[in-house]
Amino acid sequence: MPTVPISDSVNLLVACLCADWCGTCRDYQATFEQMQAQFPGARFVWIDVENEAELVDPIEVENFPTLLIARRGQAMFFGTVTPHMETLQRLIRTQLANDAHALPPDDDRDGFTSRIWQQEILNK
Repeated sequence: MPTVPISDSVNLLVACLCADWCGTCRDYQATFEQMQAQFPGARFVWIDVENEAELVDPIEVENFPTLLIARRGQAMFFGTVTPHMETLQRLIRTQLANDAHALPPDDDRDGFTSRIWQQEILNK
């Protein structure tokens, strides 16, 4: 699979919300981390919802893995996904498309997006 270049003007955050006790999450972590090589202009972040409860609250993550994909600080995708490389690749490519739209406003999700964007993109 070829590497997809991301221009300097595109800022993409891909955050996986998981739990250490979740076997599916543990199995998925290596696949998730491999995506950094294919999308070098994106920032991939693994968030343990229990260890990072202050960052995640008030979001209730009930199913794993749950992904947040944000572009330029706006949530583009937020939801549970099947833990497959092809699914993640397709989601990222979709959100990088020029015609991709941000999600409708949601105070809790948008607050989390803002916190994680600040921590992982703006403060790096």
